[in-house]
Amino acid sequence: MKVTHFGHACVLLEYDTPESTRILIDPGAYSQGFESIDDLDALLFTHSHADHIDVNRVPALVAANPGISVTADGATAAMLTEHAVAHRVSVPGDALSVAGIGVDVLGGDHAVIHCDVPNVTNNGYLIDGRTLHPGDAFVDAPDSVEVLLLPIGGPWMKIGEAVDYLRTIKPQVVIPIHQAGLAQAHQELHYSLLRNLGPTNCDVLVLEHGVAVSI
Repeated sequence: MKVTHFGHACVLLEYDTPESTRILIDPGAYSQGFESIDDLDALLFTHSHADHIDVNRVPALVAANPGISVTADGATAAMLTEHAVAHRVSVPGDALSVAGIGVDVLGGDHAVIHCDVPNVTNNGYLIDGRTLHPGDAFVDAPDSVEVLLLPIGGPWMKIGEAVDYLRTIKPQVVIPIHQAGLAQAHQELHYSLLRNLGPTNCDVLVLEHGVAVSI
């Protein structure tokens, strides 16, 4: 599998078997460089916040990838309908398939920001049984997770919660995401905390923007 991080929560996953498959997750307002991606098989949205879906750029991306399947939670689906983007709604418990790659839907709700802030639905996606993008919630996940795309900054979380989640999941590789709102110094601090406090034999892999890495 190849992984490319386009900033914040936007990640491209590429598989060679059983056939060439390209899955993009959460192209949002804080992400750059995803606009020119072609040959996409699937587009997954975890939830409806602007940092996870940029409605000004997504329609053109979908139009440039004929045959793409678009999957979203209920709240994001309403936004896609408003912008005439064909899609399917998924809920936790659904099991999807993208060119032979399994996608299991986990989660249910976005983590609480504040009791006075209306909450939204949130889908976590477990791809090929091994790679987890939880969206904006620390969703329950099976023991099969080998690669965790881990949020490390946001108004709904603190880094200690991310460390505890990492200890619970115990992946082989953790890739920090959802860090666009952090100053560079704080990003580096959070990476260091993951390395020092995470489980033994877990590789913290900080990806360079837009550069594909094989895992």
